[in-house]
Amino acid sequence: MKIAIVKETPIVETPHKLDVRKLYDNDTAQAMHITLQPGEALKPHITPVDVFFYILEGAPEVLVGDEKIQVHADSLVESPKNIVHCLYNNSTTVARILVVKAPRPTTQNKLL
Repeated sequence: MKIAIVKETPIVETPHKLDVRKLYDNDTAQAMHITLQPGEALKPHITPVDVFFYILEGAPEVLVGDEKIQVHADSLVESPKNIVHCLYNNSTTVARILVVKAPRPTTQNKLL
């Protein structure tokens, strides 16, 4: 059995320059844990595969296409492939998000 403990998983280098940790990575899917401090945000980007965001903690704003909505803990947001999406933490508390991509991307995201 493999167990990934978020605090013990190294931060991966991404263009976003944020706390992003790869928890799961195989051909069928990839799972990342993102911690956004107040005021932090991802850069808007397009992913070549379907993505979903599960909000673990906090109330970040989620952009998918041209819709931007504040989402609270225990909510899941879908983002179809090839659609711009982004996460923003405009609150005063930490936001933690589980991001799952399926299948694992074989090409880079496109930053906007």
